[in-house]
Amino acid sequence: MPQNQDPQGRERGLSRLRRHRSLLLGSVFALALGGAVAGELTVAAPTPAVAQTTTSQPMPAQAKLMSFADLVQKVKPAVVSVRVKTSEEDNTQLSQMMPFFFRDLPPDHPLRRFFGNQIPGQGNNNNNNGQRPHRHFAMAQGSGFFISSDGYIVTNNHVVEHATDVQIITDDGKTFPAKVVGTDPRTDLALLKVDASQKFPYVEFSNEVPRVGDWVIAIGNPFGLGGSVTAGIVSARGRDVGSGPYADFLQIDAPVNHGNSGGPTFDLNGHVVGINTAIYSPSGGSVGIAFDVPSEVATSVIQQLKEHGTVTRGYLGVQIQPVSKDIADSVGLKKAEGAMVVDAQPGTPAEKAGIKSGDVIIGLNGKSVEDARDLSRRVAALAPGDEAHFTVWRNNAERQFDVKLTKMPSQEQLAKAEGSNQDNGGATAPSSVLTGLGLELQAAHDVPGAGNDGVVVTDVDQDKAASQKLSTGDVILEAGGRKVSSPQDVAGAIQNARSQGHPSILMRVQTNGRPHYVALSVDSKGSNKG
Repeated sequence: MPQNQDPQGRERGLSRLRRHRSLLLGSVFALALGGAVAGELTVAAPTPAVAQTTTSQPMPAQAKLMSFADLVQKVKPAVVSVRVKTSEEDNTQLSQMMPFFFRDLPPDHPLRRFFGNQIPGQGNNNNNNGQRPHRHFAMAQGSGFFISSDGYIVTNNHVVEHATDVQIITDDGKTFPAKVVGTDPRTDLALLKVDASQKFPYVEFSNEVPRVGDWVIAIGNPFGLGGSVTAGIVSARGRDVGSGPYADFLQIDAPVNHGNSGGPTFDLNGHVVGINTAIYSPSGGSVGIAFDVPSEVATSVIQQLKEHGTVTRGYLGVQIQPVSKDIADSVGLKKAEGAMVVDAQPGTPAEKAGIKSGDVIIGLNGKSVEDARDLSRRVAALAPGDEAHFTVWRNNAERQFDVKLTKMPSQEQLAKAEGSNQDNGGATAPSSVLTGLGLELQAAHDVPGAGNDGVVVTDVDQDKAASQKLSTGDVILEAGGRKVSSPQDVAGAIQNARSQGHPSILMRVQTNGRPHYVALSVDSKGSNKG
């Protein structure tokens, strides 16, 4: 080759060499990409794709997704569908409460083709010349599960509450009649019994409290599709969805729909950690928020239903409310915890032991009380006749009370007792004015229909902070721990709180006949809202 080569020719040669190299590297990258698509799923190497070509390696066994198949195979035979028949007069309430209500469907409805002609409560397409049969009952379906080999089944109270006839369908398709042993509306649990000579597969409640983030699976009968399995995690604990004072729901994100009610939720050991009871759903279907009665609540309830057919609970006899931060400040508590006693009903264990309104119950049997719901659940878990030791905060000091609990009255008895304490509300009349707080007050005995006790709020300045705590018609019964009967009593209690350097004053107030406590700021300089 000549030494004095044409520079342009040399540049063309280098250009061809670079193109060949690019094509070669492009082929290598294409082969690597093709291997990843056509071959087994691999874990990406930490080196650059074009710097090193590696052979595809199978994913390690421990990195593969876990299957629930073995667990499902183990526990699914214990899960049943619960079919309920109710009388015609219960249909309206049934359609509102039952997990899935089978309604009449026209002959050409696609669900008929999907289910065949076996939709509960439906006749054959040829029945009555295609006309809908006249029915005097309705059918609904929920879920349940065996807890013993001799045929005891757990489900929800709302599944069987209005039942005139109950049948269960096992996982292998067999149908058995079942009787209701007992129900507990307060926790929405029910116990059924199948009388048969055979032994049934069953599951057990968990002895461990699941943690938020633990895997769970739910099995049930959503929309009548028995034996359906869904999976998710525990999303939260201690949820209160307004279903009663004993609500302590487990929240899960495993899809739960109508018809899953009463079915079990399992941990990965195959133990029941909750009973599917409610869903939150703007659309009526699963949005990933479901609520379970936790096993630690269900265990004691089911045991009582099995032994007695009913549940008896300890009764203290107080109306309580949560302790807010401002209430805690007003009574001298360092933290907003415990349950404030709004009223101790006459003749109840609490009243006989000396517990009274304004007390804050901060301990029960040596363990601190978190809030009002915690106290309600723990007292209810005790048996009538049990001796309970309460720690109470009163006048900036702890006091101890030993109380012998009685049996909780029925719902009707409780409603009657509450009704006897109702008042006729407030009315307006000329009043004295506590101008600094924006309140107008008048003695209750001077206001028609307001009763003889306390001071009526006749007007509230909406630009003052007091309007966030008090409303026209409220009756102030106590202020600063003392009963009041005139506006001057309230003003004196407020002035006393200010002189002692308290930022707020605790008031016992009756609203629409129901007493409760509020902590009202006594700082008139900063009393404007905003």
